[in-house]
Amino acid sequence: MILLKATNLSHRFDYPLFENISLELHAGESIAIVGVSGSGKSTLLHILSSLLKPNRGEVELFGRNIYALDESSLVSLRRHDLGLIYQSHYLFKGFSGYENLEVAAILAGETIDTELLKNLGIDNVIHQKVTELSGGQQQRVSIARILSKKPRLIFADEPTGNLDHATATEVINLFMRYVQDHQAGLLLVTHDETLAARCDHRYKMVEGYLVKEH
Repeated sequence: MILLKATNLSHRFDYPLFENISLELHAGESIAIVGVSGSGKSTLLHILSSLLKPNRGEVELFGRNIYALDESSLVSLRRHDLGLIYQSHYLFKGFSGYENLEVAAILAGETIDTELLKNLGIDNVIHQKVTELSGGQQQRVSIARILSKKPRLIFADEPTGNLDHATATEVINLFMRYVQDHQAGLLLVTHDETLAARCDHRYKMVEGYLVKEH
């Protein structure tokens, strides 16, 4: 089953960023996109995840052209089917880590997986205020919040940037297990070649084009 299909995407700001990008992501698969800073990786992720309309081209998620949907349909899609993990945590600062998870789980109609909290090493700090947590702990809460929603597609932009190597390895293991167990999809933007190598398919942004490496 095709979860994501992008066709002839092109985008520019004050300058051309990329041209004629096409790719597909199937259920149970993962894609890594690598490239130098400023090459357009994060912008492409924003387009694929419904946050930025491209200048040209189409994005289909679960068979629907997302940029032809009305706003309420897009909100529902993001709430129930998409998991967006970015370098900034976007946690509610006045809440505890657990309260952040509760909000996401309630909105998505899901429950919090306590085993997930143990696997991420945050079960002993999850009831502390977000502001009392380290950057790495906040990132792991952010990841737990997304996985608690049970998304069909995960978009992750440098999700392990604030984590030590051992924790980063465990996080990518969690992602891979989740993708297989739920027949979901993962699209990962990263500078970490080791993480990229774990994905089923790897692409590189090179001078405005997306080149498939494996």
